[in-house]
Order: sequence, then C-alpha cells, then structure tokens
Amino acid sequence: MSDAPVQTQGGLESQPPLPVRRLHNFIYCPRLFYFQWVENIFQENADTVAGSHVHRNVDAPSKLDEEKAKALGENLPEGARLRSLRLESESLGLIGVVDIVEGGPDGAEVIDYKRGSARRDSEGERVAKEPDALQVAAHALLLREQGVNAVRGAIYYAADKRRVPVEFTGELFDQVRKAITDAKQIASSGKCPPPLRNDARCLYCSAYPICLPNESLWWSKRRKAMEADTQAQFGFIAQSEDAVRDQILAALDFAAESSGGTGGPPDETGEAKQPTDAANGPTTQPAPPITLQPPRPEGDDGEVLVVQTPGAQIGQRGDELLVSVKGEEVRKLPGQQVRAIYCYGAVQLTAQAVSTCLELGIDVSYFSPAGRFLGMLGGLPASGVDARRGQYRLFELAGIRLQLAREVIRAKIHNQRVMLMRNGDVPERVSGLMAGFRDATESARDLTALLGLEGSAAALYFEQFETMLKQREDWKFDWRGRNRRPPRDPVNALLSLGYSMLAKELTGVCHSVGLDPFLGFMHQPRYGRPALALDLMEEFRPLVADSVAISLINRGELGPEDFIRSANGTFLTDKGRRPFWEAWFRRLDAEVSHPEFSYKMAYRRMLEVQARQLWRFVRGEALTYHGFTTR
Repeated sequence: MSDAPVQTQGGLESQPPLPVRRLHNFIYCPRLFYFQWVENIFQENADTVAGSHVHRNVDAPSKLDEEKAKALGENLPEGARLRSLRLESESLGLIGVVDIVEGGPDGAEVIDYKRGSARRDSEGERVAKEPDALQVAAHALLLREQGVNAVRGAIYYAADKRRVPVEFTGELFDQVRKAITDAKQIASSGKCPPPLRNDARCLYCSAYPICLPNESLWWSKRRKAMEADTQAQFGFIAQSEDAVRDQILAALDFAAESSGGTGGPPDETGEAKQPTDAANGPTTQPAPPITLQPPRPEGDDGEVLVVQTPGAQIGQRGDELLVSVKGEEVRKLPGQQVRAIYCYGAVQLTAQAVSTCLELGIDVSYFSPAGRFLGMLGGLPASGVDARRGQYRLFELAGIRLQLAREVIRAKIHNQRVMLMRNGDVPERVSGLMAGFRDATESARDLTALLGLEGSAAALYFEQFETMLKQREDWKFDWRGRNRRPPRDPVNALLSLGYSMLAKELTGVCHSVGLDPFLGFMHQPRYGRPALALDLMEEFRPLVADSVAISLINRGELGPEDFIRSANGTFLTDKGRRPFWEAWFRRLDAEVSHPEFSYKMAYRRMLEVQARQLWRFVRGEALTYHGFTTR
C-alpha cells in the first residue's frame, strides 16, 4: 500500500482546511473521502498514476513574481495565465491548487485537468462530470475570495483532448458550499460512511482493495441478522461486558446503518433465496453477493530480494538498489520493481538505501542466520485510528477474545483435517476425531478449554503428519509433537522456518491495514512478539507453511545435505534456503477460492483480505469474524 504523506499542517483547530481534491473525493464517494482525509489511507492504482502524468505540466507552478501578483490583485487582465496557483480561504475552510487560471475580456476562466472522458448527456453532448464541475466551482470561489472575478470554468479531459465548459451559477456555488459543510460533518462524526451499492465506480476506485464494497455490505448484513439476538449470540459473555461491548459498537457503528435486509438475491417469486450447505442442509445466512473483481491491488507483482551472504551490503545508485559483497557488485534491481527485501544474518543497508526503501514502500525484514524473524523496517503504517481504538477496547473484553479465538481455532482444525484428507493416508476414525474437535470449538466455555481442543487436534494432526510424506524412511519425524527452539530434525526445521515467515508476512499485513500487530486476542502480548499476527496466522499454518514443507520433501527439492545438524539444532544451509524460497513464493502466489465470495486470488492477497475483515470487526462494521477455510 502506498500511504499518503503524514498530515502535519494545522495547530489545535478541530479540522484543518479541507483540500479541494478531498471535496472532489467526497462528491465521488463519501467513503473514499473518509479513508483519504480522515484516516490518511491512500492506495495508488493505474488511474491515479495516469492522472499524475496528465498533471505533470500544470503542476509546475508559475513563478508568482511582483508583476503577476499585481496582475492577480487587479483581477487577472486579459491574456494573463497562471499555473498551479495555491489558494486558501478561512471563511470557506477550504484550500486548493488551481491548475490553470486565464484572464479574459470579462473575467477569469478556471481550468482543471482530468485524465478521463467527459460524460454524455441525453443529446450526446459532452458535459462535465458532477464531481469535476463542483471542483472547478470550488476553485472559482477561492479565486473570488482573492478578488478575482472568475466568470467561467472548463474541464480539460485528456482522453477527449478537449475542454468542456462549466457554467458558474448560484445553484452550483450553493452545491459547493453544502458539500463543504456535509464533508466536514462526516469528518468530525468519526463514522465511516457505508460503501456504494452495485456501483460501477467501485471497480475503478483506487481504494477498492481497502473498501471491499461487496464484502463490507455482506458482512454488515450478517451483522444485522445477528443483532436481533445479541444476547443469544454472546451468551457466554457476562452482562456487564455485554453492556460495555454494546456501547463500543454504538460508538463505532459505521457502515451497518444503511445496509439493507438480510436476504440473498430474490428468486422468481420475489422471495430472498436461502443458501444450502451440502453437509448441513439449509443455512440461516443469506448467500453472499456476486463480486465482480477480487480485491487485488495494482503493483502487486514486484520482486522479493533475498540477501543471505554474510557481509553483503545493500546500497543505492540512482533509481537502482545494488547488492555488493566485499566491494564487488553481484546484483542490481530498479527500486520500483522491488516489493520487499529479506536480510539474513550480517547484511547491511546503507542510509541511502534505507531512505529509498521508506520512500518506495519497500518493507525490509530481518532474520537471524537460522531463519528466526527479528523485525521489520517499514514506512509509517496506515493511520487506522478508528480500527486501533476499536482493537484496544474490544480486545480488553474476554468474551470478544473468546469469540474470535473460537473461529480462528475452528478454521485451523478444519484446514488441518483438509490437509490430512488431501495428502495423507489417515483412518476414518482420525478424520472423525478431527471433525469432532473442530465442531467442539463452538461450545468452548473459555480460552483454556479452547486451547485444550486445539492442543488435542494438533497432537493428532502431527501424529499423522508422516502419512503426507512420500519418502517417510528418509524423513524421520518426531510425531510425539512439534519441537522448536531449536528444531531437532529436518521436518521441524522446515516447519519452524515456514511459521517464522508466515508471522513476518502477517506482521506486515497488520501494519499495512492499520491494526496493531502487537496486541492480539489469543496470544498474550509480550515484548517484541507480534501477538495479533500470530493469531491471524493460525488458520493459515496448515495451508501455507505445512504445505510448503510437504511440497519440498515430496518433490525432492531438498535432501539431507541441505541441512546442518548440531547441538544447537537443525537448520537449512544457505544452499538449502534457495529451494525453500522458491517453494514459499510459489505457495503465496498460488490462487485459492474465497470460502464466502468464491473469487480466486493468491494466498498473499488472502492474508490481507482476512486482516481487512478483522479490521472491519474492530471498527464496528461486522459483528463477527469468519476464518479462512478450504475444501
């Protein structure tokens, strides 16, 4: 994610001046406005990059020397032209940069540049889009505050290569003033507006991977359905905690107010269809909406640079990142093509490389020589004020923590059972026991009982783990349990490295979506431990980390010579890590179907979707969290 610059303007006033471009966001979509202006969350896509390219000329400001300043004060005489003129009005509470102002015979003309095309009216004539017309009118109001008589406006649409006029009327200016007032009210309310419904604009919006409009509406509908019997849903919570929880959700009640009924799409009779579960018959939940596009952000195909040679240095020259060993250059990559950097052991970054990584949003992860995740270097996280406040409050409630932990452990045991049924040769009795442990999570009365179920399922799972390995005699595995710190055999070494990598991935995801990775609902907070990342990774352990280990062994990509065995444990050699990375990235890039919305996307993105779902829960947009499961 590309974060917006940190907002440092303003003093102690409740709201700084509203930028005109954010007013344009508000008219286009109030939810987009809230993300970008209130929460300072900004996501680049191809359209925003192309828009910046269109503005490359008009964004070069004219030099406002004494002569031009005088011309502006004299109502901009005919023929005068100013570019990228910054204006501010205290009375309007507005600030903006006018692309171009041209002096005319009867007054000034305000011109704004847009990358797209104008819309067509009923007669086929080009007319300015409403947000664009209101934006240029807002610039005209700013100019009038400076004494410049702005009499007309125009939008230059780059795709059409022509100007489309905007007529300034009293009604248009009234719309601008009302939009300013409404936008400021939403910003001060602390309530994020609901997403648009079935609107094509969502598919072209840069915030689509953050907003998840169809998913958000679905989760909020499920909230509506469950709110009818809140005490039954949270019967295990003490009444006092229930009351506190209701107060918190009331304060964070963002999107649910305007989400409609709970039924699925209507059938021929006009009644909402009820979905059917193959194993359990009709369910009580409606079918999810059809999602036309998975939430896949642009620029997600960058390369991961792995550096593990002791003494290596990562530097920068121009727009490239360079890797050198003992002064000899061994690798170079354009910075724009790098998504992340993994450093193992004694690897250094120069100050210039650090600055470039922060500017380009390249996360740098540090690991011990044995593969233990140590920490990350990254830019400032998404603002996430609403989510973090909700996270800190809700995770203080034992009932909420239990609710989330139940679902995560249920999904983890389900996925362990799926792995055994797919890849192993397990007795039917084992499959039945795993299903029983999974189903029993729903009635666990406290976290201790829940962790007991999780431990029993894990013991059964690892007892059968060898059945998933093709050459079992060459890969002796201590089925009596996982061993770590240090791992004592090659299989446990692979699992430990995979879990460390998964924790790293989800720590970064929590940062990027605006959650605090160090406060979890199941793992206890401890200095330096990303508890929330460890919570979220539970349901992905079998599907990602375990799958990578099994794939490496069964495909013959690793052998005994790729491990170091010592009194300090068993670890991969530098040579052995290379096939591990190939298998790891292969697994993260493998596509899988979402259990509720059916679209396919890579595991890498599915991690973010699940974190976004929890993000909505702590913001009050959904009553529950649904773990990721596969068939």
